[in-house]
Amino acid sequence: MRRTQIAGAVLLAGAVTGLAAGPAQAQEYRYWSFWDGKGSSWAYATEGPATVRPADGAVEGFRFAVSADSAAAGKPRAAAGFDAICHDTPAKDGRKRIGIAIDFGTAADAPGGEQPPKARTACAQVAEDASAGEALAAVARPLRYDSNALLCAIAGYPKSGCADQVKGAKEPASSASPSPGAAADEGDATGGGDATGGGDGGPSAGLVGGVAAVVVLGAAAVWQARRRRG
Repeated sequence: MRRTQIAGAVLLAGAVTGLAAGPAQAQEYRYWSFWDGKGSSWAYATEGPATVRPADGAVEGFRFAVSADSAAAGKPRAAAGFDAICHDTPAKDGRKRIGIAIDFGTAADAPGGEQPPKARTACAQVAEDASAGEALAAVARPLRYDSNALLCAIAGYPKSGCADQVKGAKEPASSASPSPGAAADEGDATGGGDATGGGDGGPSAGLVGGVAAVVVLGAAAVWQARRRRG
């Protein structure tokens, strides 16, 4: 392979990589996100509350917010401390205690015509095999779900809507941008997991970057082989 061909391959790879790294518009959604308490801080849940079965002493958090990116979703603003939440709830045989923190978000994130209730914490004492969703239901009814089992409302908030799109788009904080269906797959409602690819119908950055790397490495290998034969 001639050097000009190699240079062309490198330029092609650079162009493809640049395409993957280009700016993108991310659609924002208004939804309940789900968090695991880690010491005094929060970590975005990798499963949904319907499948997570926390141990006694765990703390689970729920935050209503507007976000286009699970990595940038607002965390519950209360501390994730089990002792502070459950200190007045004595242990019982055959039961477990789960600290629940519910952050209804800000007025800016509220649907039109609604005011978010004050944030609250509660200690749910539930059966040993209860899920985080069951613990939430024990302390924050009524809950509202859609036909896909996506958690839409806690303690009746909001009154309507479920993971609705918010008008207007902005630059995403990172590459993980949920689509309308992805909100249900993240840790905000049911199954958990982070849906991060293909939401806009384009190729993922990982795929395009991998193709670019193959182009460069393949060109270099052919050039080296020709040099050795020459």
